[in-house]
Amino acid sequence: MTRLLIIGGGGMVGQKLARRLALDPLSAGGDHVTLFDRAFPEDSAPAARCVTGDVTDEAGMTALLSERFDLIFHLASIVSGEAERDFRVGYDTNLTGFWTFLTRIEAEHAASGGTYSPRVVFTSSIAVFGPPYPDRIGDDFPVAPQTSYGTQKAVSELLLTDLTRRGILDALALRLPTICVRPGQANLAASSFFSGIIREPLNGQEAVLPVPVDIRHWHASPRAAAGFLRHAATLDFESAGRRALNLPGVSCTVEEQIEALRDVAGNDVVTRIK
Repeated sequence: MTRLLIIGGGGMVGQKLARRLALDPLSAGGDHVTLFDRAFPEDSAPAARCVTGDVTDEAGMTALLSERFDLIFHLASIVSGEAERDFRVGYDTNLTGFWTFLTRIEAEHAASGGTYSPRVVFTSSIAVFGPPYPDRIGDDFPVAPQTSYGTQKAVSELLLTDLTRRGILDALALRLPTICVRPGQANLAASSFFSGIIREPLNGQEAVLPVPVDIRHWHASPRAAAGFLRHAATLDFESAGRRALNLPGVSCTVEEQIEALRDVAGNDVVTRIK
């Protein structure tokens, strides 16, 4: 049985992953799944337990990680728009909080005499890249973030690579495309409008499009994101050749998104996009 921790397990992707693992566990006998987050939805995904806490709470993270999980999915972060708007909150959570996470694992590794080295799957982002962009962005495209959020993710990738080199953990960072269409309320991500121009019109609400329709972006669905994470947990990380990978997605323009919405729902729905 795999003892598994999902940090950020109360969020949309964390909940999708937990439900996926309940249907398709990593271990033949099922997984022992712990979800950790600041809050959980009322209809939370099935798990052995849900632990409420914050990644910035050093004492709480120390107690949690002292359990020495076999596999840890680290999904928690302050999203891009909020991290850009509030410098301190973004760095406190996405970098200082992440460093706390890593130092707690290092402490458990040292206390075990070097025998404890968990597998870690980390959700990074295509925000680690910056212009000028080629037509196709490969895994070896230079990391040159243009936002605080992208910088925090890029630094986290480097830290994971170094701790992996030292044998403290065995990590793989997945650079997720923009997840679209996100259900529920809009979040504070800078890319939130990519979901909003589909979700809100379908719900009978107006949506504001803040960019030209020829803007091209890279998308993956929530279901695909959960699939990426579950699949990553089964990989031999060393054979990947690098510790940060770009994930597949659908490349399309905003205009192509809108025309797809028109094909599915009709012109009256599209007119709700302003």
